[in-house]
Amino acid sequence: MKLHSSNTQQYQTVTGYFPGGVEINAQPFDHSLLVLPEKAPQPWPVARFADLTVAHFEQLLAEGPDVVILGTGERQRFVHPRLSAPLTSKQIGVECMDTNAACRTYNILMGEGRKALLALIIEKDGAA
Repeated sequence: MKLHSSNTQQYQTVTGYFPGGVEINAQPFDHSLLVLPEKAPQPWPVARFADLTVAHFEQLLAEGPDVVILGTGERQRFVHPRLSAPLTSKQIGVECMDTNAACRTYNILMGEGRKALLALIIEKDGAA
């Protein structure tokens, strides 16, 4: 699905998503990644939702977000609270959503000037 452009073009914006990937500023990505409004997308070493560790959430904390939007793939899944504790202990919210909803939510929050961090898990076929 293509998303409409807005007045946020100077920022990292989700411009589309498709099975197995997303587009950030019209550039396709087919691997897990981290997206922040003012920073180029960066790979995130998470191959599967089941592989998430506390260290992955500590990496998110290091980015200093206001809120983390976790895209969990084709369906919404929730992380165990002990995994997200590095963020929640610092009053940083972690919202788990399917990837499509996470992309839309990130764009809204980013457009409102929030320092939202979009953490997308892009699982390869059979990796669920």
